[in-house]
Amino acid sequence: MGITVQKLTYYPVKGCAGTDVESSRVGETGLEHDRTFMAVDAADGSFRSQRTLPAMAAVRPEIVDGGAVLRLSADGVGSLLLDVDRDGERRPVSMFGRDIGEGADQGDAVAEWLSEVLGAKSRLVRVPPGFDRDGWGETPGKVGFADAHAVLVASQASLDGLNARIEAAGAAPVPMDRFRPNIVLAGCDAPHAEDDMRQLDIGTARLAYAVRAVRCAVPMVDQLTGLRAGPEPIRTLAGYRREPAYDNRVSFGMKAAVVRHGTLAVGDTVVAEPASGPAA
Repeated sequence: MGITVQKLTYYPVKGCAGTDVESSRVGETGLEHDRTFMAVDAADGSFRSQRTLPAMAAVRPEIVDGGAVLRLSADGVGSLLLDVDRDGERRPVSMFGRDIGEGADQGDAVAEWLSEVLGAKSRLVRVPPGFDRDGWGETPGKVGFADAHAVLVASQASLDGLNARIEAAGAAPVPMDRFRPNIVLAGCDAPHAEDDMRQLDIGTARLAYAVRAVRCAVPMVDQLTGLRAGPEPIRTLAGYRREPAYDNRVSFGMKAAVVRHGTLAVGDTVVAEPASGPAA
């Protein structure tokens, strides 16, 4: 049957819950609405992350009216409807200690809501008009508020291989959402086949390999409850997926740049060009 798209997910607010879709437009910085918003420290503008605030996983954003409205909800707190302000007050923002430009602040009401949910004084910013940020890697591309790359690709075969190892060690398997991919591939003939894909034609879009996806502590967070549930899958990945070039951290999945805008959908055939040789 070949390789196909099994699942598509975008994450409206960086670090919060994702939205599964049957199809998506793909622009310069990835799937439409992906990481368009970001929660930041109210004092210094540094990004909020599940690395330190796992409760973010249980915050459920919903894009309404094509992006004109954002609905946020969380158990025990209720929901909030936000009229999105693309031209809000500019706020300097940073990731991993590096300035990445400015975000458009979304006002006090959502800041108070987020601060209550996360237990830390926070603001919500949106990617503003004219935002221009470079990615890095073999194909750098452009990126919005994702860590450093437009699209995260992972295969079901990679997860199946990982879970076989986890279960052999007597632990419970983990779901794919622990890795927060945008595109999940079905039909790969071996685990981590995505590592060797240098170009992917899907629907009318084209992606190109940037780097392997080096993982932090986020895959140890239960994405439904927002609670840490480690040490898996990081413990098992550490036994066979170390990356010497990245301080021996572990990897799972592949990060890609967008080199041709288009539309893709669940069920689409994936034409993948390997690191060498003809397309397969």
